Amino acid sequence: MDRSHWMYKIGRIHQSYLLGVQNFLKIAEDDRVIKGKESILCPCMECKNFKEFKDKKDIEYHLLRHGFMYNYTCWSRHGESIASCSTTSTSMNTNDDENNDPYTVNDNDNINRGNNDLSGMFSNCESSIGDNDQEKLQQMFVDSEKPLYAGCENFSKLSAVLKLFNLKSNYGWSDKSFTSLLEILHDMLPKDNELPISLYQAKKLMCPMGLEVKRIHACPNDCMLYRNEFEKSHKCVTCGASRYKRKTETEEYDDDVSKNGPPAKLLWYFPIIPRLKRLFANDKESKLLRWHYDERKDDGKLRHVADSPQWRNIDWTFPDFGKEIRNIRFGLSSDGINPFGNMSSRHSTWPVLLCIYNLPPWLCMKRKYIMMSLLIQGPKQPGNEIDVYLSPLIDDLKTLWTTGVNVYDAYKKENFNLRAMIFCTISDFPAYANLSGYSTKGKKACPICEADTNSTRLKHCKKYVYMGHRRFLSKNHHFRNKTTEFNGETEPDEARKHFDAFSQVENINTVLGKRGRTEETGSNWKKKSIFWDLPYWRCLEVRHCLDVMHIEKNVCDSLLGLLLDIPGKSKDGVNVRKDMEEMGIRKELAPVERGTRIYLPPACYTMSKAEKTSFCQCLHDIKVPSSYSANIKRLVSMKDCKLLGMKSHDCHVLMTHMIPIAIRGLLPENIRHTITKLCLFFNMIHSKVIDPEALDEWQTKIIETLCELEMYFPPSFFDVMVHLVIHIIREIKACGPVFLRYMYPFERFMGFLKGYVRNRNRPEGSIVEGYTTEEVTEFCTGYLKGAKSIGVPIARHSGRLAGVGVVGAKIIVPSQDNLQLAHFVVLQHMTCLAPYVREHMEILRLTHLQKSEIWY
Repeated sequence: MDRSHWMYKIGRIHQSYLLGVQNFLKIAEDDRVIKGKESILCPCMECKNFKEFKDKKDIEYHLLRHGFMYNYTCWSRHGESIASCSTTSTSMNTNDDENNDPYTVNDNDNINRGNNDLSGMFSNCESSIGDNDQEKLQQMFVDSEKPLYAGCENFSKLSAVLKLFNLKSNYGWSDKSFTSLLEILHDMLPKDNELPISLYQAKKLMCPMGLEVKRIHACPNDCMLYRNEFEKSHKCVTCGASRYKRKTETEEYDDDVSKNGPPAKLLWYFPIIPRLKRLFANDKESKLLRWHYDERKDDGKLRHVADSPQWRNIDWTFPDFGKEIRNIRFGLSSDGINPFGNMSSRHSTWPVLLCIYNLPPWLCMKRKYIMMSLLIQGPKQPGNEIDVYLSPLIDDLKTLWTTGVNVYDAYKKENFNLRAMIFCTISDFPAYANLSGYSTKGKKACPICEADTNSTRLKHCKKYVYMGHRRFLSKNHHFRNKTTEFNGETEPDEARKHFDAFSQVENINTVLGKRGRTEETGSNWKKKSIFWDLPYWRCLEVRHCLDVMHIEKNVCDSLLGLLLDIPGKSKDGVNVRKDMEEMGIRKELAPVERGTRIYLPPACYTMSKAEKTSFCQCLHDIKVPSSYSANIKRLVSMKDCKLLGMKSHDCHVLMTHMIPIAIRGLLPENIRHTITKLCLFFNMIHSKVIDPEALDEWQTKIIETLCELEMYFPPSFFDVMVHLVIHIIREIKACGPVFLRYMYPFERFMGFLKGYVRNRNRPEGSIVEGYTTEEVTEFCTGYLKGAKSIGVPIARHSGRLAGVGVVGAKIIVPSQDNLQLAHFVVLQHMTCLAPYVREHMEILRLTHLQKSEIWY
């Protein structure tokens, strides 16, 4: 007999009911003493846990007269855990003989079908749910015990809905198709089945597991948020704009904000504290959040952000923060997306995303562990006013840094004080300017060189170029003394090593808002970013990281546009040659007028029609393994000898592997070797394991490579993105490997957000609804047996090396010669054999003195 029997199915004068009430009063009194309260909530049908009484006899009278409130089989408001109700035996008999206790809850009576860990899920939910949703959580607990239909042993009502939602999220089903599926399944199952027949009913079943999302009204001119002391205001205190779309000067505002019409602009805020609590409440996730300390390989190589000097400097500067290994370090990224997927639309919605660097490197950038903290409504981008919208997040980050929050660690089975910080930001170059406050345009566009940026304004091309990379070389480098190969002068200057950014912004008086005007400072600093309000921000060496993904794509586009002379993308032309002539650079390339036509002498980087065809044919014929890259063949136009429609990853594959292969034998040796060294640099910085001792050598080589490019390529090639290549090594030294600071995972995540748009009239609302539903589904997936994770995809070749999933395997017995050849090839590629190879070479040199090196 379970608890629901004596509470609801027998009379209130029955002896079992009287014993049950006494047992309830004992549990409630113990809970009151533990919590230090003076009164107890009454769970009768009239009070429903809304009224409190100091005397237990009053509660006893109510329970005997009215009975217990519906579905209150787990006394969660009186000290019991909902999760423990399904597994803990609760005796209500004073007899010590457990075998004679008819009111003990048996584990076998629970219908957590299919070995699903729903009890753990309820325990996690209960720690993060508000008091107002306790009744809904009780109902969800009842649904978890209710079979899908009479006699069903594998699914309860709740587990069936959760697994269907898991499939919906994994395969991107639309809401209409999911509703149709529920209707069909409901008809297929027996008549007494409990399966919901609509998406609304299914979501209502799961709603207690959803975390809070705050809707905050914003000024349409991005001046302020209506929060804190301005929550009840109706007009912007800065520009006077109305808070609502339909209110005019003649209309009166109601005190009730909800009656004044739709807001002019909205911000959706997803509080990060309850989401972090939910992560730590799961023992598996909590263990993963300790990986950087417990399981990370510490051999001096850079494999993870935790290997970086900036991580260690934080631990040394703030020892109280560093000694708690569970404290979180976030990476923050933001960029604009067009939610309609139509490039002609100018609608720009800005999500602000957070990744967790405590996780292993193969998980910290996965979709499951990227949290959306803010969603800024369009249609206009916030620009420099993004600080207004970041303020709720910054307030929570201040709390997480200064006082922290009390969090339960399910892995260690203890409570601890959790603190968190922003380790760095990751964004493309325009968003870099919005987040940092430094304008990335004009003659001082480089945020690292700042005032020392070496720039030149091209008169005919009408743009700034950034050359002068010789100043980054060592003092005695021979490139410094060359003149004709460069700009006709030697290079005596040196690059600045460091500058204090805070001193540049501390006195800036920033007025945010589209109608506000910031005082002119004479520098590229346009505002004091809100990140400076964080106490630790001044101590970070690299605050805003350069995005290598966009840098690599821009360099690849410029390189291919120059080599193939693609119209609209070529860095060579009449205006470029005129600028070179005025600058006194390579005068032999000056344009020659021949009547009405202008002839451009061929340069060392100019390819003939046959060479372009050979280059494109090579790329056209390349075949790569499945999922290695896009089909490069589709990007190559053999008719026009150009590449079209390249994505960021296509440029990555071209730069790191394919361009050096395609240019073999096509260009002069010096040009070919320089381009190959540039591609090799991008190949090396993408390594998953980096030796810090090799970084100085990499830096020297890329500086020399850029200087050589200055000797051969036209000045128009050197836009700011080419210049930023020289600063990548600096950030690797400070923050660790590049692959953990890509925009790739964030761009993919934003692509999923765009897929949530169902109502094109309310794109942001659709994104919020889709994201929160997937958040709940992903949370439940961890407790369902056999459910596939949404945010951590399984590799298509997973298990193949172990022979799993191989269809029609054939056993081949190679000949002895082929087997020895295969063994020899493997041995040649093993680094542990290098000392033996060198020893053997020395023996050959001593025994065969007359032979050449090639023979050896």
